[in-house]
This record gives sequence, C-alpha cells and structure tokens, in this order.
Amino acid sequence: MKVLMINGSPHANGNTAISLEEMRKVFEAEGIETELVQVGQQAIRGCIGCRSCRSTGKCVFDDAVNATARSFAEADGLVVASPVYYASANATLIAFLDRLFYSTPFDKTMKVGASVVVARRGGLSATFDELNKYFTISGMPIASSQYWNSVHGQTPGQAAEDLEGLQVMRVLARNMSFLMKSIALGKAQYGLPEQEPRVFTNFIR
Repeated sequence: MKVLMINGSPHANGNTAISLEEMRKVFEAEGIETELVQVGQQAIRGCIGCRSCRSTGKCVFDDAVNATARSFAEADGLVVASPVYYASANATLIAFLDRLFYSTPFDKTMKVGASVVVARRGGLSATFDELNKYFTISGMPIASSQYWNSVHGQTPGQAAEDLEGLQVMRVLARNMSFLMKSIALGKAQYGLPEQEPRVFTNFIR
C-alpha cells in the first residue's frame, strides 16, 4: 500500500515536515510505502479554467501537478499538510490542489484523505476545514485522529515540542493505515460502491 504525502510549506525541513515525519514513521511500521512531494516553494500557478485537461487528461501547465498525478493515481491514501497563513493554507498549495484534483481523470473514490495543519497559534481549524473539502468532493473517506489534525510551532523545530500534536499525528497515521487496509479488503470482496451518472444543475433558468 502507498500514501502520497504533500508538504505545502516552503520550508522543506520546517515544522510541517516534522509533523509529516511523525506520520511517516508509523506508516513504515505498518508496512505502508510513502512518497513525499514538496510543493510549497515551487512556482505553481492557479487554474485558469481552460478545460484543456478534459480532452488531454492532464493540466495545460506542465509542472509539479502533472508530475504528481501518477503517484496520486497509484496511492491508496493522500496526506496534505500546510502551514497556516491568515487562517488559510499556503496559496501555492491551494493552486496545486485545485489543479491536481480538477485535471486528473481517474476515480478517487475510497482513496483515504487526511489533512494536517501547523501554526503558531490560530487559524488551524479554518485551514483544516479548507483542505478537507478536496476529499469530500471526490468520494474520499477522511481519516481522523483523537483531536483535530494540528500541530503548534513557530520557529523551526518548535513543533517537536508539541507532544500532544505529535501524538495526534501518530494516531492519525494508525487510523489512516487501518482505514486503507479495511477498504482494500472491502474492495476485494465487494468492489466499489455503485456509481450513478453525474447530474449537474445550476440555478439559472
């Protein structure tokens, strides 16, 4: 099994990385492969709504989004982690996720999602909710922990002092591992849920 981990921080070795590493150690102990993609420091532009991906199966901008798409398709789970900026996720990460989820044609149903947020003090729950929306629009179950998936830290390395936050990360990784394994067993026996043809409506007559 495989988990794709997205670090939305521009600091590859910062507090967000500490949080993800705490999860990675649990995944390793559970026999689950991990792949880390660092996007927070990359030049990633936002979606322009050209819909080119609908015919090509990939984004018109050939950057980290297209490079990551195959790993996402092969993964059983996705962890998205971000520092908190003005009670929101890193804008580079949001641009990346908008295009990654919109441009990839493969079915994401029952891939397990988890979001992780890191901040000095506030804005954690708002950012947590923001990131979870990518999973809920894609038929992806969300892994939970014993508290909201957040870690506190300001200066580099300070997250290592948040013992409760690190425990939340470990519990999250264990719960996510269990959920992915359980879904794999369910898929083998029952398959995926039946899907209806999509119905699109708006409020313009």
